[in-house]
Amino acid sequence: MIKLNTYFHYPNQAMHFQLHISAGQRVAIVGASGAGKSTLLNLIAGFELADKGEIWLNGQNHTFSAPHQRPVSMLFQENNLFTHLTVAENIALGLKPSLTLSAEEKAQVEKAASAVGLGDFLSRLPNALSGGQKQRVALARCLLRDKPILLLDEPFSALDPHLRQEMLNLLENLSQQKTLTLLIVTHQPNELVGKIDRLLCVENGRISDKSLPELKI
Repeated sequence: MIKLNTYFHYPNQAMHFQLHISAGQRVAIVGASGAGKSTLLNLIAGFELADKGEIWLNGQNHTFSAPHQRPVSMLFQENNLFTHLTVAENIALGLKPSLTLSAEEKAQVEKAASAVGLGDFLSRLPNALSGGQKQRVALARCLLRDKPILLLDEPFSALDPHLRQEMLNLLENLSQQKTLTLLIVTHQPNELVGKIDRLLCVENGRISDKSLPELKI
């Protein structure tokens, strides 16, 4: 569950976000560049702090919680992989930044890799992966954190249409398995037809609901 009523001020733009999302809902967010889409996600994740108002996540007030204290994982457009670490190590960062894993934790890493189709790539370095495979590593790292809310900021926009659809199908399956609450910022909402419950539009720092039938295939 996500519930917020917050104010956030940039020097030349005041934003006021009011939003309620039920647990398990899958929500797409659209809007022009600079409208406030990424700011909204950053406020929920804790990378930005509201000037006024409250943010409630899974029934708890997280208005001023640090990012690691929130029940949230975030997948960015850039996969943020460490080039000197293997696939297994990059995924394991979601579990333990020190990378000193027990046998049980190593098994968790292997399970997360298998869930995104990378079970045979654990020893590879990122420079030996395709763009889609890199995003799979980043997604596996998010899943390993085992947080109920997953935020995605245009995570697949750099991929070609076929790979984007492949990743969206994977995301849909994993979110259903784990009953995740999803918020995904996208410039291609038509690709999400049948995969989301709700469409939000951010305009000038405000949120409005849009009707799903407005999506055109």
